[in-house]
Amino acid sequence: MNVQNAPDPKIPVPRGPLPILPAQRPASMVEITMDGKSVSVPQGSTLLEAARSIGIDTPTLCFLQNLTPVNVCRLCVVEVEGSRALVPACSRQAEPGMVVQTHSERVRLSRRLVLEMLVSSVDISTAPQFQKYMRRFGARPERFGEAAPPAATDERDTAEPGHHHPPEAGAATVAQPVKIDNELYVRDYGKCILCYKCVEACGVDAQNTFAIAVAGRGFGARISTEYNTPLTDSACVYCGNCIGVCPTGALMFRREYEMRQAGTWDESRQTRTDTICPYCGVGCTLTVHVQEERIVKVTSPLDQEITQGHLCIKGRFGWEWVNQKK
Repeated sequence: MNVQNAPDPKIPVPRGPLPILPAQRPASMVEITMDGKSVSVPQGSTLLEAARSIGIDTPTLCFLQNLTPVNVCRLCVVEVEGSRALVPACSRQAEPGMVVQTHSERVRLSRRLVLEMLVSSVDISTAPQFQKYMRRFGARPERFGEAAPPAATDERDTAEPGHHHPPEAGAATVAQPVKIDNELYVRDYGKCILCYKCVEACGVDAQNTFAIAVAGRGFGARISTEYNTPLTDSACVYCGNCIGVCPTGALMFRREYEMRQAGTWDESRQTRTDTICPYCGVGCTLTVHVQEERIVKVTSPLDQEITQGHLCIKGRFGWEWVNQKK
């Protein structure tokens, strides 16, 4: 090999031509009527997407754009002419000629009742969006009586195959002791609304780890690891994607939890800076939350095209070394 004819490493090699993507076929449009307005959306669009396309703010709790809709919270329900029941806007696809009401009295009553029943049994102190919905729909959870006192959770998890231990009648099994069994994040299921987001993120939608699932039935239903084992003994890989999708703070960074307990957590004093994760070549975008010149947590934007808000353990938790003093 003649090294004299080799390219100079100091001179960058020019790029080749960029690939040209074929033109996309125009999608067929579906026309519906929503709140008296004519709306045209691409075929396959949901009623939620149609509503947002014309500026209608439809509330959601269990829906997230990077997860498969599971239709469990029923907060996004709308009224479709000819339909006996209210339908979930997050998953119901628009059909030609549909007439939809998103703010009818029936819809508002349903949303208000959903909020009231949820808040009557869970703590929403770390769920600001939830609190906004409460004010918006005039929800009064006190109509259902005082919150029940916390009840001890049966250590024998009903996720165990072949075993079922129903809770005692009237037991407030929604409330549970805070679970602190690792150094990265805390589980406070007294704030859990069973939106299934964490289960979806741990499953086929993101991580494919399947470390958690819904255990129990009725008032005894709860998110649990297999056989109710500690997180450190479960299949969890600590990607933290469950934290990233939790809408109520039931899953929380250990650092954030400890600062809240100490009364030092203050989001108004925090800055957010987007950067690229330095650990590998995938190129995930990190949003670094800093308070008093210390990183307090790391998230990722949902519109980030590479991972759509999901991260691995290094990206979400591998920043503590930055805070170490030299």
